Amino acid sequence: MHPSGMPCLVWAIWVNCADMRLAFLLLAFNSTAALCCGAPPAFEQETAAARRAGLRVLAGEHLTLVTDRPVREGDGLDDLTPLFDEAFATWCDHFGIDAARQRDWRAFGCLMIDRERFRAAGLLPTDGRIPEFKNGFCDRDRFWLMDQSNPDYRRHLLLHEGVHAFTLTIRAADAPPWYTEGIAELLATHRLDRTDGRPRFVLTPIPRQASDVEQLGRIERLRSLREARAAPSLADVFATPPTAHADLGAYAASWAAVALLSLHPAHAGIFAAVEQGALDAGFTRRLEATAGWDGPRAGRDFDAFIDDLDYGYDFSRSAIDWSPGRPLTGPQAITVAGDRGWQNSGWSLATGERHSLTATGRITVGQASAGHDASPPLMLQSEADGISLRWYRGRPLGRLLAAQWVANPPDGGRPRFVVLAEGAAGKFTAITDGPLYLKINEPPGELADNTGALAVTLQ
Repeated sequence: MHPSGMPCLVWAIWVNCADMRLAFLLLAFNSTAALCCGAPPAFEQETAAARRAGLRVLAGEHLTLVTDRPVREGDGLDDLTPLFDEAFATWCDHFGIDAARQRDWRAFGCLMIDRERFRAAGLLPTDGRIPEFKNGFCDRDRFWLMDQSNPDYRRHLLLHEGVHAFTLTIRAADAPPWYTEGIAELLATHRLDRTDGRPRFVLTPIPRQASDVEQLGRIERLRSLREARAAPSLADVFATPPTAHADLGAYAASWAAVALLSLHPAHAGIFAAVEQGALDAGFTRRLEATAGWDGPRAGRDFDAFIDDLDYGYDFSRSAIDWSPGRPLTGPQAITVAGDRGWQNSGWSLATGERHSLTATGRITVGQASAGHDASPPLMLQSEADGISLRWYRGRPLGRLLAAQWVANPPDGGRPRFVVLAEGAAGKFTAITDGPLYLKINEPPGELADNTGALAVTLQ
């Protein structure tokens, strides 16, 4: 290239052909202007074809979206491209990418009611390279999705396919399906913030409440698998075949695995470092071979996560200390914080041993109701027996629970905490060799506003 930006051959012609100098100057100027201004627009042919077919075209900074959905007031379609742009910035953040350097990146999406209109317009390939799909499919920087009756799920599905387009192009992703589908679910899960009038994208890898993600159903599906004693292990998720993601359970489990590895304080650093490398077929193998990776620990953490999973799950408050503890030789005093999940007592029990516990103290477990008018707010207080004003998983809110982690629960299923005693006083028999764990009974997403602790005597 000549310093002017012209190819060397063109520069030579310009020097030697005086009569053509002006023409080549104009050509060079127009080419430079096109590059500077981003013209011609990305997906210009597809956009023109869509307009000829009478399809609606919505254009944002990073997404051109074409749809045959009729204009309906309040359907949220006009918000999709701005929300996509906001989500794009969070995807860059996740991978440590400078979003400003990717300002020219674009994707082309088709939101379809009638597939045939898109085939007739040449926007949905008919050569067999795009398989028949139920909800959505992505091919590099192009994706297609079927319209959904629920606007929350429509938006989630659009962003899910958008993450695929992002990773397939910017990251050249060809990783195992548990990762590609799991990361798409993780980075698409969000809520809308409407405080300034226009909805804003807020990434919520663990949804805060069901109303934020209507029809998503990932948490509910994992609950049902757990209750049916059919929840997968982390190793099962790592081995998920591509065809399995026709089932909601496979999506949910892949999301849970990526959420655990991305957010749990014991695994997030290692996982982020591996994500900076190639996202290829060897991704899982490299993760498991990385210095500091603790496979058994990750497996236990995944089982505990699935067992306790609920909206607003907070890994920082629910991370578990798996240390073995010391043999219990006499009465011991234990403090159980009200704002944390399962807490290792520090004392190990032996199978068949009989024990008793007593608990005293008082904790707060949130406010009486979200809309309570009292000033200051009326705080709910509980002792170790809990309060019957509200129940969670079949027990009063705030009730003290004592359990052991059991690798082979007597009623089957994956390893989990088995509650042996509850309330202010109780006697129990250890069912395995290992520590006693304690916590108060409350949804894991509601621990942050709790205060106080219970004093427990174990003997």
